[in-house]
Amino acid sequence: MHLPPIFYHYFHSPLPYSTTLVLQETLHVLQLAARNSTKSHAYHPDLLLLLQHRPVYTAGRRQHADSTQGDRRRLTNIGADFVSTARGGEYTFHGPGQIVGYPLLDLGRTSPAMGIRDYICRMQKTLEIHLKEAHGLDHVPSDHTGVFLDAHTKIASIGVQVRHRLTTHGFAMNITREPEPWFDQVVACGLDGVKAGSIESATNTKIRVEDEIPGLVSRFGRMYEREMLPLDLSDDDPIITEIKTMEKVGRDAGAWNSAPLSL
Repeated sequence: MHLPPIFYHYFHSPLPYSTTLVLQETLHVLQLAARNSTKSHAYHPDLLLLLQHRPVYTAGRRQHADSTQGDRRRLTNIGADFVSTARGGEYTFHGPGQIVGYPLLDLGRTSPAMGIRDYICRMQKTLEIHLKEAHGLDHVPSDHTGVFLDAHTKIASIGVQVRHRLTTHGFAMNITREPEPWFDQVVACGLDGVKAGSIESATNTKIRVEDEIPGLVSRFGRMYEREMLPLDLSDDDPIITEIKTMEKVGRDAGAWNSAPLSL
């Protein structure tokens, strides 16, 4: 069965998390409307959005507002945003130095439809083979979702949402050391005794986030058995308009805290 390509885009400026949530929801609605349209020319492309966030802590859907209130106050005081989300999992951090990937895919394109477990397994394998092939880093098996360099060092996280067979949220992988002191402020993913690692720390070499994008995109396409094409921003359709608007949001957002503030 021949499947259409996945179109990818990398945002060059770190993006606020809340507005990126809105972007995902907007694109989800556009994809769903196009899929359900009776018009013969309606088309909903599969997308992979790659980006860095401005410093933010996020809570998962199982964490209620009352239980996170104290942490919300403490974490915003050290210079990060705090957002409750509909993804799985518990606390995590996103910020500069970390690649975040949001695949917006229609799992129903295949016959039979790709299951959620298969979708997550392919995502995890993408991250594992990227670490091995690009940097010679081995992972260790874990009972927990995500990628671990050893039993106490987690380098990548996965948290997804699937509605109407359309995916949102995705993965995050630490590239530079910059996210590590932010992760030290929380028990990330509810895992006591586990700290955040990064490619830069594990290899003891200086790495730029932008340099990881081509290899990661290629390996994503390999694992999902899809051609990967850059999104053409010269097109004038609603999806492109939303993405160009978000590029401007990133450019206009200004400076961010590069490390947690001392209290």
